[in-house]
Amino acid sequence: MFSPHDVTIERTPTGALPVVKPLLGWRVLVPRGGKWGDGVAAQLRNLGAEPVIAPLINFAASDEPERLAHELEALQAGDYGWLVVTSATTVDVLVGYGVRPPATTRIAAVGETTAHALQLAGYSVDVVPSDHSARGLVREWPGTAEQGRVLVPHSELAEPTLVSGFAERGVDATFVSAYRTVGVAAPPAVAADVAEGRIRGLVVSSGSVARQIAEQFAPLPEGTVVVCIGPRTAFDARAAGLTVHRIAEERSTTALVRALAEHAMNPDDSAPPVIP
Repeated sequence: MFSPHDVTIERTPTGALPVVKPLLGWRVLVPRGGKWGDGVAAQLRNLGAEPVIAPLINFAASDEPERLAHELEALQAGDYGWLVVTSATTVDVLVGYGVRPPATTRIAAVGETTAHALQLAGYSVDVVPSDHSARGLVREWPGTAEQGRVLVPHSELAEPTLVSGFAERGVDATFVSAYRTVGVAAPPAVAADVAEGRIRGLVVSSGSVARQIAEQFAPLPEGTVVVCIGPRTAFDARAAGLTVHRIAEERSTTALVRALAEHAMNPDDSAPPVIP
């Protein structure tokens, strides 16, 4: 059991300001690689943790490439008034196809991470929902019928909240598979560390990751802490049979790491609400 005495307080070079490292001694599984994994690992190190990067998912080409190419061509031709981007992986697809929507096309991003990826790739971002989720985008949707149709390139595992939410609001949205999510087996050494409790925390970034954790590692040791990036991911994690100890308040890597640190500081206040 974690206690306040487990937190290491270091001094800065001046000796003036204390630095609290609430995750000192924690080994934490980072289930994605690339820039996302490196960024999360760096944040975890800053809080004293030892990150273990072991990608559990990867991304493959769309299972409907001809339709995807057709819709992206229509986007560039100005046939869509809105482009909705739900992940940084979709940004990679747009860049790979050399897509540059006309200036009249508005772009909405689900989450700060996606918005940042769009901006780095040179796209302007017009809308980011305040709670950084598909649910938030539907609730705050600013588009009108006069502004034109909406294109949503996404994983083949479509976000049901976005699909049903747009349908209920009468939004003329076209969903097309931009990429496929495939599972990746963890290295045997990592699987053994999880099974024997040597990895204390798991940060879960999506339902796909949650399902891979359940498939590859369940049942988890009793002391293993599972933290999810948002309510939808937490719902998917529970559906996969995982116990969720904390839900990040925002759909961002900073909030995800902060949620794990908050659990370490106060595990007795870690029971997340039941969110459908």
